[in-house]
Amino acid sequence: MARVAKPKPEPVRIRLKKNDLVEVISGKEEGKTGKVLKVLREKNQVLVEKVNMIKRHTRPSPTSGQGGIVEKEAPLVVSKVMLICPKCATATRFRLTVTAEGKKARVCRKCKELIDG
Repeated sequence: MARVAKPKPEPVRIRLKKNDLVEVISGKEEGKTGKVLKVLREKNQVLVEKVNMIKRHTRPSPTSGQGGIVEKEAPLVVSKVMLICPKCATATRFRLTVTAEGKKARVCRKCKELIDG
C-alpha cells in the first residue's frame, strides 16, 4: 500500500510578529504566556518562548560536541495563541488600521490603544 502525503495546510494571514507577547488559549499549554520567537507562515505556526517544550535526543557529533537530551520549543498552531495588549495586559483580539502617516498599525479591540506604530 502506497503512503499518501498529508495535505499541506492552507496558509492563513498571520498578523503576529516576532517579539510579540502572546497567551496560549487552548490545549495542554493553556494559560501560558511567552514571546514569539519565530513565525512559520507556510505552516500556520508560531514558536513561543518556554511554551510547548519537547525533548530531543541528540547524538554526539564533531559540530555539536557532546550528545544528550536537549529541551527546545516546538511550534504551536497560530489559532491557539492570542496577542496580549501591552496597555490592558490581557489577551485580546485586534484589528488593523491605517495611521495618519499612512502606515498599517494594530489596534486593541478592548482599549482602542495602538499596539505598534
